[in-house]
Amino acid sequence: MAVTTYIVDKDGNQIDASTATVPSDRAFRGAWSLSGNVISEDVATAKDIFRNKIREVRKSLLDAEDVAYMKALEADDATAKAASVARKAALRDAPAAAAIDAATTIAELKAAWDADTLGDSPYA
Repeated sequence: MAVTTYIVDKDGNQIDASTATVPSDRAFRGAWSLSGNVISEDVATAKDIFRNKIREVRKSLLDAEDVAYMKALEADDATAKAASVARKAALRDAPAAAAIDAATTIAELKAAWDADTLGDSPYA
């Protein structure tokens, strides 16, 4: 007996995987949208997934920056404190980056990852 594999899109629509045209990149699998036999990526949903990934990545970076700030505070190092405050602000602002809002394609969205602030992109 043959087993049929189904693909379910973001709205709960499903299709037999053997008959679907599927994006080659599965980074934004949760943003897939079915239209006939073609699965495309909904950029608005992909932006939400992208922002959530930023929030996930920045958590440990913010935790590390809290430690750096406390060390600077203990050492009464004004320069290090200011740098830490600036880095934390950049991390907090990362999900609201203009490049994310401006992205109209998945490639542009992936390019919006701020490696200087967040480190290596999970989409590279």
